[in-house]
Amino acid sequence: MPTLDIDGQSVTVEDGLNVIQAAERLGIEVPHYCYHPALTIAGNCRMCLVEIEKAPKLQIACNTRCSDGMVVRTQTERVKNVRAAVLEFLLLNHPIDCPVCDQAGECKLQDYYMDYDRQRSRIPLEDKVHKSKALDIGPLIMLDQERCILCTRCTRFLEEVTKTEELGVFERGNHCKIDLFPGRRLDNKYSGNVADICPVGALTNKDFRFRARVWYLDHTPSVCAACATGCNIDIHHRRGEMFRFRPRHNADVNQYWMCDEGRQSYTRYQGEGRLLQPVVRDGDGWAVRTWDETRRTVVTRLREVLGASGGGAVAGIASAQATNEELFVFARLLRESLGGRAAGVSWSPPDAYHDDFLIDRDKNPNTNGVRLLLGDADGVAALLADAAAGRLKVLVLLRTDLSDSHGEAVVTQLGDAVELVVVLDTHFTPTAEIADVLLPIATFAETDGTFVNRQGRVQRLRESIHPPVQARPGWLALSELDAELGRHPVAADASALFTDLAAAQAPFRHLSYTSLGMLGQAIATAEAAPAAVRS
Repeated sequence: MPTLDIDGQSVTVEDGLNVIQAAERLGIEVPHYCYHPALTIAGNCRMCLVEIEKAPKLQIACNTRCSDGMVVRTQTERVKNVRAAVLEFLLLNHPIDCPVCDQAGECKLQDYYMDYDRQRSRIPLEDKVHKSKALDIGPLIMLDQERCILCTRCTRFLEEVTKTEELGVFERGNHCKIDLFPGRRLDNKYSGNVADICPVGALTNKDFRFRARVWYLDHTPSVCAACATGCNIDIHHRRGEMFRFRPRHNADVNQYWMCDEGRQSYTRYQGEGRLLQPVVRDGDGWAVRTWDETRRTVVTRLREVLGASGGGAVAGIASAQATNEELFVFARLLRESLGGRAAGVSWSPPDAYHDDFLIDRDKNPNTNGVRLLLGDADGVAALLADAAAGRLKVLVLLRTDLSDSHGEAVVTQLGDAVELVVVLDTHFTPTAEIADVLLPIATFAETDGTFVNRQGRVQRLRESIHPPVQARPGWLALSELDAELGRHPVAADASALFTDLAAAQAPFRHLSYTSLGMLGQAIATAEAAPAAVRS
């Protein structure tokens, strides 16, 4: 393990690391454009030139491996002058359109210009080489060739990660440009990542263009809920609205990437169809109630059923869209407080797309959580059979649309056979149509909690925006029902519920909410959920 000196600070690193990576360990930024830690080294931007003792010329830090006794200087006058010269070359033909560029605020060309250059262009605007702007190159991506600095991050990503190779470098000299190969479109399942790794405004996401300035957006770390992979993401939001999901680095889960389906999934949690306030069935229609009134109505009906038919007439079904905290308090409510049964369902379309990279066949974020917390003993099929036979009087559904997994005929039959159907969900689904009580709860982006991904890694969600109108976190709505029955106090927060969960469930016992940190932590299981849970 070599030990080297960078700007007067000593650092010991693993063999094979380059100078940029070693400097990062010390909190020193070596400016760069073409280098990306997940791609091969191109060494073409020359922005990362540094002084190395005993080397006659400046060296590019991205392709210089650390060696023992190396002495590196990143901020000498010689280095700064060279960086200014590199920036001048990069900006020779660059358009002056920062005010209308979506990359403004996260553009490394802007940042490094302010750090190292700050000189007027010697090329008159009318003499600049003009290229194509606002090219529609795929369903998700727009290309502006004038803004491109030819770092080739995008072409290397498409060669090395997706292996689809839609983009290449064409022409020569200062007429070089990134463009599509003839007859091609940038239309692979991971195309949105090229906008993430573009250091300037050449590649932008159509969905985000001109919607918000990035410096106004807040960022909340979370986990994608589009499939069982559980890619780590940042949710970019402002004033209660989500604007985009972007991948967050986790070497053990998704590296630096995410799929386009997960990236665009933020739209399904906003807009029409949201449940916004508690309602109860009133004849053929609905009547709006307060949370307290609705909760008392549910508890009164539950006690009536328990008194007449016992706990065997009460059951609940939760889906693998629910967090671990919600599943834990759901199982406790059904099994301990009501003496009933609880089952889990994890359903995905039989033709769901999947690959051997990030996109999982399982389109649920918490199938492993369902298996661990609800178990396999009480299958959904058995509960539905009891409902059809008239043995179930009450059914509680948590984030569950049975019309997808079992068909609308089964849902209609449930509505006719069960006296009281209580639905806790985010949107008005076909299953919600049979409900006697609808309780609006928060989406995964509006609540704290955890999921267990396909690897058995427990990962944290964080509330990025507040639930709209009267919607509440699912764990809170369930905990209040449980407290109304007099069995357990209302949980203070998701962290308190996770502490109870960890004490009660052996696979979670070595974890604490704070120890999960930003990257999550693996538990004793990484198995796929069995068929019983998927029923």
